Amino acid sequence: MLAVTTLAASCAVREVPTGPPAAVPPAPANRTYRETGTASWYGRESRGRTTTSGEVFDMYGMSAAHRTLPLGTVLRVTNLDNYKSVTVKVNDRGPFVKNRIIELSYGAAKELGFIAQGAALVKIETLEPVNGSALYTVQAAVFTEEESAKALKDRLTKKFEQVSIVPFETSLGKLYRVRVGSYGTEEKAELVASKLKLEGLEPFIIRKD
Repeated sequence: MLAVTTLAASCAVREVPTGPPAAVPPAPANRTYRETGTASWYGRESRGRTTTSGEVFDMYGMSAAHRTLPLGTVLRVTNLDNYKSVTVKVNDRGPFVKNRIIELSYGAAKELGFIAQGAALVKIETLEPVNGSALYTVQAAVFTEEESAKALKDRLTKKFEQVSIVPFETSLGKLYRVRVGSYGTEEKAELVASKLKLEGLEPFIIRKD
């Protein structure tokens, strides 16, 4: 990402000493991830579906969907209404609903005591540091009709690079995600997301797997 230039010069009589190497920024550090926000849950409607990780979704298992944490990340989720906690593994991407930070399996939500409410204020934290290096994409929209996805792709291609359509299967049938770009930082992805909002869309930043 950053070329380091080494100054080297010579002549017939003497050598010119090299200057100090240019500073290279450190690689993204591993860090513990913490976040507070609203959790929702999903269950029978996704039972048997293949998750982003390739695992089959088990509604009674202890799993979660998160937009940017690495697949396989183990989280402690605490319901801030009753302080019950559960440990889950991230094996899917989502939630693709505004003002939600995580989507839990039915089994995890039952342990946390918010099945009836449908959502709860939670704190999530990783049990081990998370690798800070990743690639991110921006999901612009999801459609039930492929033609609608193609129409949006054609419109966005005039302003953005690397616009793609990603089909995926659900219990309700096939859906089509329109995604934009591939970015080395969340900050760059956020900039693109802000531009997509000006297009009348509600984009989500997703870690690429």
